[in-house]
Amino acid sequence: MRPVAGRAPHAQFDAMSDIDNTTPHSGRRPGPWDLPPEAAAPPPEPARARPSAPQEDKGQHPGWAIASTLLMAGFLWWITGSVIVAGAVLFGLFVHEYGHVLAMNKLGMGPARIYIIPFLGGLAKAQREPKTEWHGVLVSLAGPAFGLIAMIPFVAAGLWLRSPEWLMGAFFIAMINLVNLLPAPPLDGAKALGPVLTRVHPRLEQVALLAVGGLAVWWGLSTGRLILAVFLGIAVFSHLKRGVWRAGWGQLSWPEAGRSLALYLATAAVCAAAAIGALLPLTGGAVEPAFDMGLRFIGVGGR
Repeated sequence: MRPVAGRAPHAQFDAMSDIDNTTPHSGRRPGPWDLPPEAAAPPPEPARARPSAPQEDKGQHPGWAIASTLLMAGFLWWITGSVIVAGAVLFGLFVHEYGHVLAMNKLGMGPARIYIIPFLGGLAKAQREPKTEWHGVLVSLAGPAFGLIAMIPFVAAGLWLRSPEWLMGAFFIAMINLVNLLPAPPLDGAKALGPVLTRVHPRLEQVALLAVGGLAVWWGLSTGRLILAVFLGIAVFSHLKRGVWRAGWGQLSWPEAGRSLALYLATAAVCAAAAIGALLPLTGGAVEPAFDMGLRFIGVGGR
């Protein structure tokens, strides 16, 4: 047989034979029970798995959350000597953190979670960073502003029962929010006022926050608040080591910086007024003695 032009002899043989080209290399013709050729072919290579999205933070384990809350409650009872005042501080802490959570969820950073840190306080943790620096300022101020709502039941009970203990509980709630506005890392004031200072000059934020943080540490040591002093000292040191002070979502514009400063000062003024207001029933409505009581509490003076 002459080979077909342009083909090798073995290629011509294959083309003209009646042998099924799907016959296995063993030479056996497929039988009726054999798998069809497409089924017998090796399975296609599995597609590469896409990188999974970051796992959502589920918050504190319920058991640890209960244990942390009980430890915090016991610690507050020990340092205040009053169940009512300790309960007020703990309630105020939750309401304060819930203010942060509401703002985070509203601004697309949620679902946010609350963590109780024994002996120190609380933490509201978002799932993602704020979209802008302005959003970060709003989240920072939402805690102190919303946290004042926790005073309402304690002021009402204090006036109804004529109980100084309930009024002192309201005063402590106001002070939690006021102290949190100190521009010292990692308190809310540093996150609210820091971007405003950076808008003026980045070095201004560094110098101001470290100076205020150092003063806060000194205040904690001089007034016997050792745990707070150690906590603030660690935070200030960590900020000192950090190279980049502002995150990558940009700076405030000048109008935003003006609004941020106005909101910060207004929130601080309202918190201070609420603290003095809670003490007014104890001083017969006299502002100056109430102011002196507040100063004695923070250990910076008073007569």
